[in-house]
Amino acid sequence: MQFFTDYGLWLLIALLVIIGIVFLLSGRSKTPEPPVVEVKHPVAPAVSAPAPEPAEVVPVRSAAAEPVAVAPVEPAPPPVAAAPEPIPVSPAVTAAVDGAVDGAVDGADDLLKLKGIGPKLNTLLIELGVTRYAQIAGWTETDIAAIDAKLGNFKGRPVRDQWVDQAKYLAAGDVAGFEAKYGKI
Repeated sequence: MQFFTDYGLWLLIALLVIIGIVFLLSGRSKTPEPPVVEVKHPVAPAVSAPAPEPAEVVPVRSAAAEPVAVAPVEPAPPPVAAAPEPIPVSPAVTAAVDGAVDGAVDGADDLLKLKGIGPKLNTLLIELGVTRYAQIAGWTETDIAAIDAKLGNFKGRPVRDQWVDQAKYLAAGDVAGFEAKYGKI
C-alpha cells in the first residue's frame, strides 16, 4: 500500500503513456487498400453494334404560304380590387380624428410623456389622428377596441399601460398625481 501512495502518480503517468502509444499504433492506415474482388466467371468485353447508315435526305418542296390575317386582341382591363368594408367608428373616435385638425393648429400634446408610448407608437397615434391627452382620456371601451385594432404590433398597449387613466391626469394638468401613480415623467 505504501508503494502506491509513494509512486501512484508515476504509475498513472506511465499507464497513460502506454495507452497513448497503443492508440497511435493501432490506428487505421492513412490510405485504405481497395478491396480484392474475386471474379468466378470471366466477362467478355462489351461490343457495341455498328451505327446505322443515315437515311437518304429528301428535299422538302416549298409551298407558297398564304398570309394569315391576325385579329386584333383587346387588352384585358386591369383587375379592380374590392373596396374594404369601412369599420363603424364611434363618435368619440370621430371626434378624435376631427380633433386632430384642431390639435395640429393648437399644438399637439407630447404623447411621449405617457408610459408605454415610444417614438414609433407616437408616430402611429398621430397618423391615426390622436394628438391630445383629452382625446385619450375620453376613450370608451369601444374606442379603445377600434384604436387597438389599428395598432398592429402594439395591440393591447392602451389597456395594459392604462393610457386612459394616465391621459386623465395629464389632461387635467395633475402632474403631481400622475407622478405619484406612474412615476416621474
